[in-house]
Amino acid sequence: MSTQARGLNNFISDLRNAKSREEESNRVEVELAKIRKKCNPGDAKLAADGSNPSLSSYQRKKYVWKLAYIHVLGYEVDFGHAEVLALVRSKKYSEKTVGYVALSLLLRGSDPVVSSIVETMKTDLTMAPDASGKKKKGSVKNDAVQCLALCSLANISGLELIQAMHMEVQHILVSKTSTEQVKKKSALCLLRLTRTSPNLISGKEFAPHIALLLQDQHLGVVTSVMSLLNGLASQQTEAYESLIPNVVHVLSLLVLKKECAREYLYYRTPSPWLQIKLLKFLQLYPNAVEGHDIGMGGNEHVNQLINVVSRIIFETEVSDSINKSNADHAILFEAVNLIVAWGTTCPASMLDGAMRILGKFISVREPNIRYLGLMTMSKLAQIDGSVEGAKKHQATVLVSLKDADISVRRRALDLLFVICDTDNADRIVDELVAHLVVADASIREEMVLKIAILAEKYATDLRWYVDTILKLISISGDYVSDSIWHRVVQIVTNHPQGELQSYAAATLFVAVSPRRCHETTVRVAAYMLGEFGFLIAERPGMSGEDQFHVLHQHWFNVDAKTKAILISTYAKLANLYEECRPLVAPVFARSKNSSDVEVQQRCAEYSSMREAFSPEAVEDLLREMPPFEDKRRSALEMRLLETEGENSAAVAKASTPSEVEQQRALLSVQMLSNPPMEEEMAPIDEEEDEQDTEDDNNNRVVQQQAQGAVKDDEIEEVLENGSSKPVAVGIPKELIPAMRKAFSNLCTSPSGVLFENSLLQVGVKHEYVGAQGRISVFFGNLHSSPLHNFKVKVDQPDHLRTQMQGTQDLLDDGESDTPGCTVATKTQAKLIILVEVTAPFDDAPSMRITFETEQGERHDYPLRLPLVATCFMEPVNLDPGAFMQRWKSLEGPDRECQEVMKLPPTSEIDEAYMDRVANVIINGMKFGRCQGVDPTPWTVSGAATFRTGAKDLNGNNINVGCLVRVEANPKANAFRVTTRTLHPLCSKAIKNVSLVSIKLAAA
Repeated sequence: MSTQARGLNNFISDLRNAKSREEESNRVEVELAKIRKKCNPGDAKLAADGSNPSLSSYQRKKYVWKLAYIHVLGYEVDFGHAEVLALVRSKKYSEKTVGYVALSLLLRGSDPVVSSIVETMKTDLTMAPDASGKKKKGSVKNDAVQCLALCSLANISGLELIQAMHMEVQHILVSKTSTEQVKKKSALCLLRLTRTSPNLISGKEFAPHIALLLQDQHLGVVTSVMSLLNGLASQQTEAYESLIPNVVHVLSLLVLKKECAREYLYYRTPSPWLQIKLLKFLQLYPNAVEGHDIGMGGNEHVNQLINVVSRIIFETEVSDSINKSNADHAILFEAVNLIVAWGTTCPASMLDGAMRILGKFISVREPNIRYLGLMTMSKLAQIDGSVEGAKKHQATVLVSLKDADISVRRRALDLLFVICDTDNADRIVDELVAHLVVADASIREEMVLKIAILAEKYATDLRWYVDTILKLISISGDYVSDSIWHRVVQIVTNHPQGELQSYAAATLFVAVSPRRCHETTVRVAAYMLGEFGFLIAERPGMSGEDQFHVLHQHWFNVDAKTKAILISTYAKLANLYEECRPLVAPVFARSKNSSDVEVQQRCAEYSSMREAFSPEAVEDLLREMPPFEDKRRSALEMRLLETEGENSAAVAKASTPSEVEQQRALLSVQMLSNPPMEEEMAPIDEEEDEQDTEDDNNNRVVQQQAQGAVKDDEIEEVLENGSSKPVAVGIPKELIPAMRKAFSNLCTSPSGVLFENSLLQVGVKHEYVGAQGRISVFFGNLHSSPLHNFKVKVDQPDHLRTQMQGTQDLLDDGESDTPGCTVATKTQAKLIILVEVTAPFDDAPSMRITFETEQGERHDYPLRLPLVATCFMEPVNLDPGAFMQRWKSLEGPDRECQEVMKLPPTSEIDEAYMDRVANVIINGMKFGRCQGVDPTPWTVSGAATFRTGAKDLNGNNINVGCLVRVEANPKANAFRVTTRTLHPLCSKAIKNVSLVSIKLAAA
């Protein structure tokens, strides 16, 4: 073979050895010129078909192979077609092989020369196999030639070829004399032809033939036929509905009876590709199980189908083999997709089972499985009654929102969007807004759009909606499109009650007051104040003149589009308030010569308006805008439709009105049809004062809900009590001192062992940045046998936002009946907790560990996580004067906390001891040491800021300044710890941690 193809091998070697693109191109041009001369010599007579009869078989094959290789490299080949057709017409198998390969590569169905080869291809297709099975020397292999012709026909697939040869392909497919290889090729060829010409086959006539082919004993034939059937059924769904029993029968043989030839077993899974194709076909018929009494003697194939899907859902086992696991998971996901297609007609037990399976998938480490789990759960959650099951996994989905893979983050965002409703909208929107601060630029625009839609759909109080959009602008203003703030304007304008409009105007007045704010904020504020600024003009500091000054300070920092909005606002302010006209006139005068046409035109028209029209006409022209037209779909929904498509779960969710939206629309209709009488309306100022008072009361309630302290006696009490169940083994008393010391150490160190006995070791590693932290807890089995039903329940106090993810079935959420996991000998279970503190606190969250040994002995260990207030400190370096000034300003019983601690006689206070105390205050408690404040070496002073994720009215984080002083008296062998902060809980928490740390420093 190498001798025959020596010329071809040399040509390929020359191209591979080319040092540049130009050298390769020159070599190709030389070869093309040589081949062109050989195929069309000027002095030789050509055959009737245009080929050169003087070329030998070797030469013709060699030149055609070269042309095919050159074409594959991307160069244009526009000659040699006659030689290709001559090889196809040859009686020799070796020449036909080369001819059909080149035919598939070099020619298309629209080429004129293709019509001359139709008869030859028909002959090759209809060539009957040799009945005797004997092969003569030099004869053509019949089944191989049929396969070559089918492959070429599928690749060329011109309309003329399809019309001329599709009947032959169908005949080959259904013929009993066709071999399995030919049947597979003909099924795939027919699929390609039907994609080019959809109306090629009549479904009702062809369906019986498909039913017979599905009974073929060769699984390769059945697999190819299923590919054809899926293609045909997607075009003519009703015509092939009668084949559902046949498909279910094949699926049951594979799933229930495991009937499969050895060569089609993939890691002991019977033909997973065929199972997937069968399930995909069934997804085309969502009403297949509707109206049937399952298990009550209904249609046999429906009962069989339910059994098959139940077996896949509930009995698919996790395998250590990656390949088997991938195959089984692919089948499992298609089964879940079938349940999604059935929707509400599916049995409730299967819906619940599918949701539980997906809940496990979205918490695994493998990103591909997690991606598919999130995407499928988004579809499943759209079924009526399924969203509650999906909401149980909300914490896990929030963790996936921080995944390193952008595609996983997008699917997590889609799922959060789908499961959001009135009950959890506040938390989901707040979590998304908080994550928006650290989100990648690639997903920010999508997040902003979906947050805006959710805030609108589920805002029971539209003031919260306005606040949320302002947060979006302040965090990611560059990604807030015009359609988002336009929608805010539309909702506020269309609202029938004036309290929302006055609230929006007042809020935006405050938001635009700083000299630095995002330009989108300026646009929204300019429009709102121009329309509704008169509602707040009587309030102190919010007069028309104040509104002008607040807006005009941004004039030189905004673009022409924003200036155009400002100009309209100035015109309305000047119309309402006499004192604003002298301020507005110079602005209009200077901007009449602006380079921007829009700004220039607006200034010129507004300036001349009072001269050209009567005062009444000007008043009408500058009146507030009328309500906007409510369209079937808002601009945000249309934007989402453009980006994600009609079939997206998020689009389906956005297009469905929520209960809040329906109630809002009904209220609007009632208010417009029955407007309130003027004398029944309260003054605007009084309404706003009442609202401010209510907000202040709410803030005080939130602060009063902060929880209590890291006390040694409380830890001991919890540890001694053990479990509430008398049969469980708790923590022995002799371990309590060591546990107390381990807990105290971890409060000021990044990692260590929290608990250890002969059965279990609990290790903790935690790190913090600002108000957020990440705690990793490791549960190691030290026993000689596995620990079963291992579960962990972590307290989630109100002052902490928590997200948890761990080993499968490790977490006990208190709602679902989690079986717990098994921790094998010398292995670990892992729990990751992401936290964000929202308020001061002085209590560490509890964690309860329960498990059973091989002997059935149940253990219950209540512990506390070393999560204390000092974890969220950021050091502050102050000079002595600034420290003492702040120290004096924080005097008072509600701000100061002090305690004296006497050391045991075995401990002695010296300079080395003080160095250890200073190290704990600086590195352990994260305080900045203030040098020069203390006149003696026996005092350590520090300052820090307690960071929280809570926001004030302006959207800024709420932080608490903290000061601490540790004074030693070596003669009395005692320490006095004094803390002063703006919050009593902070003072108490810092004092407790300081006392414990000073005790540890004695070691």
